[in-house]
Amino acid sequence: MNTESKSPWWAGALAGVLAAAAGVATGTAVAALLNGVPSPIESVGNRAIDLAPPMLKDFAVEQFGTNDKPVLIGGVVATLALLAAVAGIIGRTRPAIATAGVAVIGLIAVAAAAVDRTATASRALTLVPSLLTVAVSLAALAILLVTLRRTREAAPAGLLRRRDFLKAVIGVGALVVVGGVVNSLYGTAAAVASRAGIRLPKPAVAAPPVPAGTQVDVTGISPYVTANRDFYRVDTALRIPDVPAEGWNLRIHGMVDNEVNLSFRDLLDMPLAEHRITLTCVSNEVGGPYVGNAVWTGVLVKDLLEQAGVKSGADAVKSTSADKWTAGTPLEALTDDRSSMVAIGMNGEPLPLAHGFPARLVVPGLYGYVSATKWLTDLEVTRFADFKAYWTTREYDAEAPIKFSSRIDVPKSFQTFPADRVRVGGVAWAQTVGIEQVEVRVDKGPWQAAKLGTEDTVETWRQWSWQWDDATPGNHTLTVRATTKDGDTQTSDRASIRPNGTTGWHSVQFRVE
Repeated sequence: MNTESKSPWWAGALAGVLAAAAGVATGTAVAALLNGVPSPIESVGNRAIDLAPPMLKDFAVEQFGTNDKPVLIGGVVATLALLAAVAGIIGRTRPAIATAGVAVIGLIAVAAAAVDRTATASRALTLVPSLLTVAVSLAALAILLVTLRRTREAAPAGLLRRRDFLKAVIGVGALVVVGGVVNSLYGTAAAVASRAGIRLPKPAVAAPPVPAGTQVDVTGISPYVTANRDFYRVDTALRIPDVPAEGWNLRIHGMVDNEVNLSFRDLLDMPLAEHRITLTCVSNEVGGPYVGNAVWTGVLVKDLLEQAGVKSGADAVKSTSADKWTAGTPLEALTDDRSSMVAIGMNGEPLPLAHGFPARLVVPGLYGYVSATKWLTDLEVTRFADFKAYWTTREYDAEAPIKFSSRIDVPKSFQTFPADRVRVGGVAWAQTVGIEQVEVRVDKGPWQAAKLGTEDTVETWRQWSWQWDDATPGNHTLTVRATTKDGDTQTSDRASIRPNGTTGWHSVQFRVE
């Protein structure tokens, strides 16, 4: 075939991309209609997450923060689009090779679906969206390439009659739009409707009012209680599990005298407790944003374990989410005096979907990767020696008490102050122990005691403030450190996220004019 009779490269690329988009849209729409079935893109993304080395995960969270999931999905989509475009370009002259290439790409999605840990439906049902993606992509590619060939053959040399090709493009594009609409309407529809119908009962043990003086008077400091919309989210879920409360069940089993199965209604009928608890993610860098304080409502885990009757020899509880993510929590942390709970409420309302609706674990004093299981479905009383949880197979410690730390909220980096108004502040946390003192220093000067806000409980963070009188004009560095009620002072030594959290002093540069 000579070059003059060949269709433009852009037409082939467009055909390939549209064919892939039609297949993905179809598979995504079908997945949204099936309970417990991830979409093809999600299956590929989940496989990428599971296979990624820990250092790559740390890099993604550090560089992209809570946007790490959209970045991953965007990367998968961009790669697919590029490969599909290449296949379409090749398909102008060698349709058989293009078809084989698209089939291979599709089979990667099928293989990812076959081992997707997040799927809760049967394996056969889980494969349906990916298989449909392959079939629709191949069919759409064939239609578009045939249309290209016919319009080329019917046109004068060097010209492409666009009308027939445009019709095919519009038809395939419409399929893409329909698939996207179905996914947006049905992706988490059941959980959204379920949550909207829930009214939390008044807790039997209500959290006392926040003590006066807990919130310090510094403009720009973090609110003492973090709003739901501002609370950090770090997890492995590419799509929030669609788990309506009506069909939810919590199974408590393993090394227990009696297996216990609880519905959401069972939890609502139990005496609920309400506690303010500060959570921290192990991915939180020194001075990072992955720490927040909320009012949690739920049932104490120790009361649930008492119903089951824990057998001697157990030292851990393996928790599992609806998407089969797992965490291993020390049994002691769930049965001692701390406020560990199966939470169903956050800041006075049912848990937001992104934070674990209908139920999740909240354990004061432990990093989330060993305790904060969202979309909770299973608690197995066991021994650490008998299992490894999701992150402990990826170079993280099995037990992970939160390392106490402090953060500067004000000033922000390179903020400018007038010389007569240098007032700074931030937060410090040492869950289950408590903060005794916070100190700051300017440049390499002496440490000076900051003023602490009133302590709420040892399970919550504590705000602090400091005013620099007679501030010196120029560029400066502010550093903070905290001391716990046990008498331990923050180390300046820097430790990385792995295997059990960061350490070091937080510093911020600012200017006085």
